Amino acid sequence: MTTLEKAKLWLTDTFDTETKNTVQQWIDTNSDDLEDSFYRELEFGTGGMRGIMGVGTNRLNKYTLGQATQGLANYLRSQFPGEKIKVAIAYDVRNNSREFGKMCADVLTANGIHVLLFKEHRPTPELSFTVRDKKCNAGIVLTASHNPPEYNGYKVYWNDGAQIVPPHDEMIIKEVYSVKFDEIKFSGNDDLIEWIGEEQDEVYIDACIENSLYQKDKTGYDNLNIVFTSIHGTTYTTVPQALKKAGFTKIDLVREQMIPSGNFPTVASPNPEEPAALEMAIDLARITNGDIVIGTDPDGDRLGIAVRNLDGEMQLLNGNQCNTILTYYILDQWKKAGKITGKEFIGSTIVTSDVFFDIAEKFGVDCKVGLTGFKWIGKMIRDFEGKEKFICGGEESFGFMTGDFVRDKDSCGSILLACEIAAWCKANNKTMYQYLIDIYKEVGMYYEGLINVTKKGREGAGQIQQMMKDFRENPPKEIAGSPVAEVKDFQEQTCLHLKENKKLAMDDIPKSNVLIYYTEDGTKVCVRPSGTEPKIKFYVSVKDSVTSEDEFKEKLLILDQKIQRVKADLKL
Repeated sequence: MTTLEKAKLWLTDTFDTETKNTVQQWIDTNSDDLEDSFYRELEFGTGGMRGIMGVGTNRLNKYTLGQATQGLANYLRSQFPGEKIKVAIAYDVRNNSREFGKMCADVLTANGIHVLLFKEHRPTPELSFTVRDKKCNAGIVLTASHNPPEYNGYKVYWNDGAQIVPPHDEMIIKEVYSVKFDEIKFSGNDDLIEWIGEEQDEVYIDACIENSLYQKDKTGYDNLNIVFTSIHGTTYTTVPQALKKAGFTKIDLVREQMIPSGNFPTVASPNPEEPAALEMAIDLARITNGDIVIGTDPDGDRLGIAVRNLDGEMQLLNGNQCNTILTYYILDQWKKAGKITGKEFIGSTIVTSDVFFDIAEKFGVDCKVGLTGFKWIGKMIRDFEGKEKFICGGEESFGFMTGDFVRDKDSCGSILLACEIAAWCKANNKTMYQYLIDIYKEVGMYYEGLINVTKKGREGAGQIQQMMKDFRENPPKEIAGSPVAEVKDFQEQTCLHLKENKKLAMDDIPKSNVLIYYTEDGTKVCVRPSGTEPKIKFYVSVKDSVTSEDEFKEKLLILDQKIQRVKADLKL
């Protein structure tokens, strides 16, 4: 169907008057909004279905969300015939999230499905935890993570508390696209809704404390100066309470940012990956002599951490650095406790730093790798349950999980762990930054950079496809002065060794439109289109050895310059 034909379907009585009037106005004025809103259907990407809110098939609205939920209801009824089906639903602080959450509950209850609906905003990891804790068949969370205010999204979880993966995701999508808009059951049954709230917070927080902390004597807990901001997001409901309950006493909150708001009024972007998002928290740390600054994204699964660098200034760690510290510390604690038997593993992703292979080797555990997105780490846990013990997992985009009680990245448990490490470091007269350098002395120094190229709209999507085609058909022969030695193509599922001109099959990871180049000196460049934003992403990792803090400073400058050369060579 043409864009216009698809748009005209939204002029029928299936749709409300406001929607019909908007579509008719776009048609009458030949508005550009018509094309962008109807040229495609929203797809499930690495983080589920995510998009700009508004009218149309390419927008998040009552009808696209209703279609997704009706399709999910149909699938659940086919998978669990004759059972009492339960679905947990949570939503973040974004505009319309509360209304979307209730609407999804109405569609499910109209289909005879019982719903556990949070009364107020709650973090995504608490939803993941609740699915397993309450023995639900599935879960839904309304969130667009760290995207700008005009976005919202919809993520589906299966009964193990992890995001849906094949074959469930493919089968649900088939059900969703088979649903006509006039088949959506919007008239819910409130008798099938169980409202949950603070009592579930306590259960979740207790699980975070039990699974994330190691120092039984709480070494340095009462001497650590913490600054925390929820950046207007959901963690105002859990993190401060969890820190206090764990035994941390010096907690300063960025009060202006503890107010939940889908407009995120104090930041340009609510993304803790960006230093600007933590600026207010870092300013507060200067006043309070803070040791660690922590911020979370709107739905509370990602965390950004800033600690004092070698010059005593607050510096935001990148996702790989943060996860390096957390992973090394956990494995060190497991080793000291004699818990490593050789049947344990950590989880990572193909775009994450290879430092985790080195850390895993040092401690005698396996490092399993999946595609981008924590749903693949969740799948690892399920696939190896009862055979190998999952310890922890992380990816470069500021996500980490401790243990498997939550089957998604979890800022609350990760924050508790990070604060314990910071307290332990301070009690031993060092900072977390110095601890990171100590780790690099042991396993090698890695340094990473992320380059985002934004291409919006239908034309932008075509440009991204062409860029991927060009990189696939004409791969660079040399990057930053080092010959390309290996090309991994996850769409073709092949690994090409250039020196031997040998191409081998790779079938251990599902197909995905991702390319990875390795050079002879160990530089790694990963290229992939974002599954949730109109971007093509370039993940760059370079490495070296380091023996001292002074040498670390020197190598940091050298490796940063090398990343700039990579950027120039790729013409970015």
